[in-house]
Amino acid sequence: MQYISYLRVSTENQSRSGLGLDAQKSMIRSFINKDDIILKEYIETESGKNNNRPMLNQAIADSKHYNATLLIAKLDRLSRNAAFIFKLRDSEVNFRAVDMPDANSLTVGIMAVLAQHERELIGDRTRKAMQIKKQRGDRMGNPQNLSEYTIQRGFEVRKHNALNHPANKQAMEMIYALRGSDLTYQQIADKLNIMGMKTRNEKSFVASTVRRLYKVKQKLESQTI
Repeated sequence: MQYISYLRVSTENQSRSGLGLDAQKSMIRSFINKDDIILKEYIETESGKNNNRPMLNQAIADSKHYNATLLIAKLDRLSRNAAFIFKLRDSEVNFRAVDMPDANSLTVGIMAVLAQHERELIGDRTRKAMQIKKQRGDRMGNPQNLSEYTIQRGFEVRKHNALNHPANKQAMEMIYALRGSDLTYQQIADKLNIMGMKTRNEKSFVASTVRRLYKVKQKLESQTI
């Protein structure tokens, strides 16, 4: 199998230091077989909000030229960018994502629509929510009846379960985007079930499962640089 690999880091400092980049390279090395060949590697140093992706354009062009598969280490980090997902969907190149190996053109197409809608809503939604909390005098932070250790331990368990199963990875992206449309957890569960998606235990989604995966994804997003 011949591959063209595409990696992205957010800042010039990350590019120079290898922060995040080494992890992506390691993921790709672990994913490919010993007889596979990476023809070229493209590294993009751009903000996730920047839609100008010259390295992605070149990677797609080379994938077509060499009839190779475009290999992406972390699709979940890029799926919030509508321009990236639309370009990947419309490129008509074969692609594989190491962190979401079951992703396909249909999955990416859905991500594209949801990512675009989310980007239109997320800023205004966050500002309004913070404003309401301040007006109510709510205290920001963790619930007082839970210790810091209990909160962190619970998150680590949920994070481990969520991040190590392909079904959860895809579901988290869908759930996180659909919450941007102000859908309830039950409404999101119904949509996932209609799409034929299953939990990591091969069960239908329920509101509590959707809420748990959303909280894990929300926590991860808050830690993303």
